[in-house]
Amino acid sequence: MLTFHYHIIINPASGGGSGKQAGNDIIELLKKNQFLFSTYFTQYPGHERLFAKELIESTLVPWEEESIPSDHPFPLLIVLGGDGTLHQVIDECHRLDSEVPIAYIPAGSGNDFARGFDLSREAIKAFWNIVKTKEPQTISILSYHEQISGTTGIALNNIGIGIDGAVIHQTTQKETKKHLKKFKLNSMAYIVSVLSVLFKQSGFPILVEANGQEWNFKKAFLCTITNHPYFGGGIAIAPSANNNIPEFEFVLVERHSLFKIFFLIGMLIFKKQEKSKDFVHFATSKLRLTSTVPQYGQADGELLPESSFDLVVTPITQQMWFC
Repeated sequence: MLTFHYHIIINPASGGGSGKQAGNDIIELLKKNQFLFSTYFTQYPGHERLFAKELIESTLVPWEEESIPSDHPFPLLIVLGGDGTLHQVIDECHRLDSEVPIAYIPAGSGNDFARGFDLSREAIKAFWNIVKTKEPQTISILSYHEQISGTTGIALNNIGIGIDGAVIHQTTQKETKKHLKKFKLNSMAYIVSVLSVLFKQSGFPILVEANGQEWNFKKAFLCTITNHPYFGGGIAIAPSANNNIPEFEFVLVERHSLFKIFFLIGMLIFKKQEKSKDFVHFATSKLRLTSTVPQYGQADGELLPESSFDLVVTPITQQMWFC
């Protein structure tokens, strides 16, 4: 009978500290049930990458069921944290050309990946689902190449240029964090940033190439490539997105008056946007975005510096340990 040694990277700061409680709960459960496990607690941003690199180079192996000895525990990597933590680990795996399967226990604020792939957002239940899983599942994720800077990376959820990048930039500013922390309003950082950016973000020109066609938009405002329906902590920006096929959804909204923008936000909240001509959206397996006007971008909530963009996005595969 195959057994497992669980190697768990835990981000205790994720979800405003909920990662710490979830980590403690899982460790107690592991001890109580006498599972083999090792834990690795992140202490600073990017620490999860170092843990992933060390484990890949020393311990983890790809899943090849027919060649796994039944008398030796399979080393399974579990990530416990938010979407950003999972993004960092999987991005590091791809940079190292590693095909090890990864399990995930959501403990973030947004948990869009868990929503998109219908994973339990309760830590204990998520762990037992991992235990019940017998083999990894191959999913489709996003790979991007920014051709001006030469930057490459992956995204599990979405990539955005324009307002969502500007929101991430605003949210991560020290002054914003300091004022919110002073009044114990950390959870409001995203909302405050959205409201601030709505008034400041201008439309910008962008060229879109996909499915053998080209579109020129003069005042793009929201420009998002998404791997599943959700972004921004549960907003269904692309309700019809299907993560079981090697395609992704592109969504674009141009700049309008604030009244119209708030109306369109309401359509997003109530999932009515696909009936609106103000939302450009389609599925594709390759996309190129070109913008000469510098903009902020984001990949899974990780800030892409303000710059001009010549971005090519394609799907790639990733092995995940869930059923």
